Amino acid sequence: MGAVAMPHKATTAKAPLGEELVRLTGVNQTYGRGTRATEALRDINLTIHAGEFVALLGPSGCGKSTLLRIIAGLLRPTSGEVMYRGKPLDGINPYTTIVFQAYALFPWLTVQENVEVVLKPLGLSPLQRTKRALNLLDRVGLDGFELAYPRELSGGMRQKVGFARAMAVEPELLCLDEPFSTLDVLSAESLRGELMELWISGAIPTKAILMVSHSIEETVLMADRVVVLDKAPGHIMADVPVTLPHPRSRKDRALLQLIDQIYATVVGRTQTEAEELGSAPGEPGRTRPLPHAQISAISGLLERVNEEFADKIDVYRLAETLGESLNDILPIIEATELLGLARVDAGDLSLTPLGQTFAEARIQARKEIFAARIRRVPLIRWIRTMLDRAPDKRLTWEVFTTALSLELSPDEAERQLETAVNWARYAELFSYDGDDNVLFIEQDTPLPQEAGE
Repeated sequence: MGAVAMPHKATTAKAPLGEELVRLTGVNQTYGRGTRATEALRDINLTIHAGEFVALLGPSGCGKSTLLRIIAGLLRPTSGEVMYRGKPLDGINPYTTIVFQAYALFPWLTVQENVEVVLKPLGLSPLQRTKRALNLLDRVGLDGFELAYPRELSGGMRQKVGFARAMAVEPELLCLDEPFSTLDVLSAESLRGELMELWISGAIPTKAILMVSHSIEETVLMADRVVVLDKAPGHIMADVPVTLPHPRSRKDRALLQLIDQIYATVVGRTQTEAEELGSAPGEPGRTRPLPHAQISAISGLLERVNEEFADKIDVYRLAETLGESLNDILPIIEATELLGLARVDAGDLSLTPLGQTFAEARIQARKEIFAARIRRVPLIRWIRTMLDRAPDKRLTWEVFTTALSLELSPDEAERQLETAVNWARYAELFSYDGDDNVLFIEQDTPLPQEAGE
């Protein structure tokens, strides 16, 4: 894989920062009220200046898109201050537009009409709208497709229409909400390159770009700053400057080192067992949500590391080897840490002795190790204890989701229980009857003895 495709030849260094456009101070966002409240963002402090390309990076659920919507004025924060050009933002931010993951085109309009439709509220004459639309379509490489309908275009071409439409209103701040995530690899690569050419050459009047992404490589290839967020609740972990000149190559040693550095920041360091395990509903402290990782993914990661890497493996190299994105690999790594099968330190993952044993064990032995480890997990232990105490050792799904919803959103409560049931069924700790929607313990199913390190 080579550099991001950008036709311009000159190496471009980062220009001096211009005036301050955005300032967020102590921004918090909470959904719901009382016991059903979910804290999405906590104490966000962020500034964006003219001339900057800023990327918001983090796993799913860390509040990246929520933050983007707050800046665009589509969402009012629960508390804190949002300023644009030194003035409090009240309502929709007229200086921003957003390009979303979905193409959001009107299927009954042609490509040209899809761009022109956003220009009508600006009071431009039909001739002015047509000239601006055709100019932008030419810039994004859609010359000749003006009269085509969205259904006639590829995914990459449809997203180009989305970019043209967003830039048609000449926003000061262009917001991108994972605009490349639904495209195939080659289409995404091409569109990234074309956007960077327009931005760096000054061919668009946009003064700053704010992009949401879950790809570390993508952010480092494109942005001037990478703002790293973590979840539960969403908060800023790091604000990493990217001072490398454009165009940037994936093979550049400095770029690879920066990607490695950000991976180390994101995956963090394995905490003590008590901190990793957290607590269960009804216990002091925050209930530790389970990482949503499949058993096969956990087993596959441990096998791969054990077979191919004798001691430890850089998480970035591991993700690259497995072909996994940040969103995909983080839950798997978190699961191996939670179960005491692997450790992470300074961006490197290494298997524990128990993890090595698991990777080399046969099916039944793996199940026994897994069962012994998950019974230490407070959420699993809580479910099993509740079932043990039930008269017939059966409880409805709703009993558990209702209890979990006191600390988690209803959707996350459902997902947590789904993951817990999948893990427990593999370990034969308890079962699930889909017809009656109940969790139950089969007769003579004792808790397994604990496996040592």
